[in-house]
Amino acid sequence: MLKANYDKYPATKVPGEISLGWKAISAKLKEGLTAALAIDCYTGVLEADLMEGLSAGFTNIVCTKNLMKSELQVRQMTDRFMTDDVLFGFVSNLRIEDFFDAEKLAAARESIRAAGPDTLVIGVGAALVAPKDCRLVYADMARWEIQQRFRRHQVCGIGVDNAADPVSIQYKRGYFIDWRALDIHKESLFGRVDWWLDTNTADSPKLIGRETFLRGMAATARKPFRVVPFFDPAPWGGQWMKDVCDLDRSAANYGWCFDCVPEENSLLLEVDGVKVEFPANDLVLLHSRELLGVPVEGRFGKDFPIRFDFLDTIGGGNLSLQVHPTADYIRKTFGMSYTQDESYYIMDAEPGATVYLGFKEGADKDAMLTDLRAAQRAGQAFDAEKYVNRIPAAKHDHFLIPGGTLHCSGAGAMVLEISATPNLFTFKLWDWGRMGLDGKPRPINIEHGSKVIQWERNTSYVKDNLVNHIEPVAAGQGWDEVRTGLHPAEFIETRRTRFCAPVEFCTADSVQVLNLVEGQEAVVESPDGRFEPFTVHYAETFIVPACVGIFRLRPGQAAQECMVMRAFVRFNP
Repeated sequence: MLKANYDKYPATKVPGEISLGWKAISAKLKEGLTAALAIDCYTGVLEADLMEGLSAGFTNIVCTKNLMKSELQVRQMTDRFMTDDVLFGFVSNLRIEDFFDAEKLAAARESIRAAGPDTLVIGVGAALVAPKDCRLVYADMARWEIQQRFRRHQVCGIGVDNAADPVSIQYKRGYFIDWRALDIHKESLFGRVDWWLDTNTADSPKLIGRETFLRGMAATARKPFRVVPFFDPAPWGGQWMKDVCDLDRSAANYGWCFDCVPEENSLLLEVDGVKVEFPANDLVLLHSRELLGVPVEGRFGKDFPIRFDFLDTIGGGNLSLQVHPTADYIRKTFGMSYTQDESYYIMDAEPGATVYLGFKEGADKDAMLTDLRAAQRAGQAFDAEKYVNRIPAAKHDHFLIPGGTLHCSGAGAMVLEISATPNLFTFKLWDWGRMGLDGKPRPINIEHGSKVIQWERNTSYVKDNLVNHIEPVAAGQGWDEVRTGLHPAEFIETRRTRFCAPVEFCTADSVQVLNLVEGQEAVVESPDGRFEPFTVHYAETFIVPACVGIFRLRPGQAAQECMVMRAFVRFNP
């Protein structure tokens, strides 16, 4: 196991001014105020903190939650998107305007015009209420922090009092309804917001101006960068990441690391030595063409389509036996435009590590479903190896997992999971009889799973198509590259490059996602000097925007051999 200087808080340095703490922020926002002050915000922001920190001196305070439709009306409006499923909803087409009562909104606008600069408008959708000449602040919030607040039952969805709901239900409302409406609303405000407020750390608010924010986002979109990784325990979690990523050794385990999921990760801007946190998705919304490339943006819009994450089972247990939906099923059932095709790249492995993959040759599919249902209903054991191939897994193996394929990582592996972005759609079939971290059984989705399992992906198919399907691509002085996947049904191409000398790549107008899977460190350089050299360390995932064009990788230390896994969107066979 390599020891690396893993950077958990990567940031883009940007010149500008910053205000820290509520007193300084309040003073800055009131300087020369000649119209109303509006604080719009993403769901998950603690509006009580905004009120306490910013309301002093205002005689007319308008809270947007009081202008919304009744909770009954909001729930009736959103029920069809929430569905009856315990985990999965349907993608909403609602907009922020749909949550507001039209008469209340009109009356509030009139009262604000009459009150003038003594007015504070605060809450989700404040920009809809306040006049165009108001001073507009946007309090942003990263989805990972929102999820922590869900767990603490601190926050509510738009127009509903659901803080006491199970975390899975809160997340479902956010994922399928609230966050989609809020992202559309926020995107419409980028040219209008005067100040950006970071309250991801509740007792440490930070404020930067529009130009600083836009300058930082633009700079990030034109160079290699990393998002802020986040780590989470799991019922099957392991111990590998504690050492490599320098995590809390006293924690029971870390199962997950999400280090390239821009819709949920944070992005840090360093202003005057202080790190300010924003959702990485802001970069996608603002600079999709530079970041993704014209063809990728044309296909996926403002979705970042590639996900890298870690699954650590070294010193842990098997993941749940699972399957992901096919593209047709996810479109018809959940309203998603593409599915969670994926792969397991083995970063490291203990002796005896395995991967479960594909249906066993000659097994009875009806018997398997019967046994799964019996295990769920009666709590009896399910004999996974009777039906699913159990394949040895070694360091640098690559297993391809197109949607509809039975799979899970066994104990003893450190997996770099490379996948398409939809990250909610795992149909668990069997969880080895264990409880979740909350002491309750985790949801099992046999009925969904039974509709998407591709039974023809059996032992021979897996061997011929899904295990170490490696093809040489190119070689040069001190380097060689192989194609390791993905499956023809998947839109992601993955390549592994081994190098002990500089090697050049071209983005070909497609965003590139890479991870240094071997070697202490490597340096990313621009042959024409368009960005400063960027150092990455072992196990770090980094993103190279499409607009970068040509970039070079070289080992960070003399006589060192390095390897990177690289993924990009494939358009040609």
